[in-house]
Amino acid sequence: MTLICASSLFITGCSSVERNSNTPEGAFAIAEEFDKGERFEEAIRRYTEVKNKFPYSNFATKAELAIADVYYKQESYAESQVAYQMFKDLHPTAPQADYVQFRLGMSYYNQLPATIDRDLSLANDTILNLTDLIKKYPNSQYVAEAKEKRTATVKMLGEKEEYIADFYFKREIYDSALGRYEGLYKNFGGLGFEKKALSRIVISAKKIDDTPKAEKYMKILAADFPGSSEFKAAEKVMK
Repeated sequence: MTLICASSLFITGCSSVERNSNTPEGAFAIAEEFDKGERFEEAIRRYTEVKNKFPYSNFATKAELAIADVYYKQESYAESQVAYQMFKDLHPTAPQADYVQFRLGMSYYNQLPATIDRDLSLANDTILNLTDLIKKYPNSQYVAEAKEKRTATVKMLGEKEEYIADFYFKREIYDSALGRYEGLYKNFGGLGFEKKALSRIVISAKKIDDTPKAEKYMKILAADFPGSSEFKAAEKVMK
């Protein structure tokens, strides 16, 4: 038998020709070759063929996950998000469930903007999915990175809240600034926002003549951050 190995047709020489695309094993192997060769569009097409031609084979399930992975490799994160979610819905007890949950969270994470002044609507989805991994699969090898990325995402939301609060504060719209700084203090603890938030709460509350609230938070600021520049700034307005 003569094997014709045209480079335009086969990414790894004759090996693709020797595969039998009429079997699930062979068809999947061919798709894998395109995948490994970073011929991602063709790999997705071939994996999809495996799903369609052999829907009851375990290779169809493998192909579903492989498609999600290919989207992730080529940084098509919106597409990988959909593909991982679909796999999770169809195969909730799959052996790779923790991996799928992690990649689903990371697909959301990788769609987040580089700067906080842009839309962060996907941040809550990121946090939700990474938290699901941490809770459901506490012994997973992906938990450590999931915790790191979740914290980074929460901090982004805190920075967004701080950005908005600062916007109001600088323009002396103290009632709006007060609400934002209170939210920053209450909802984003342990991320480094406390000193500034407490100080600005005191100042904003005092500016709108809410002395009881100013005094309440001044006590916390004095107890937690005595001698800080933030404490001194708040102290000035309380005199």
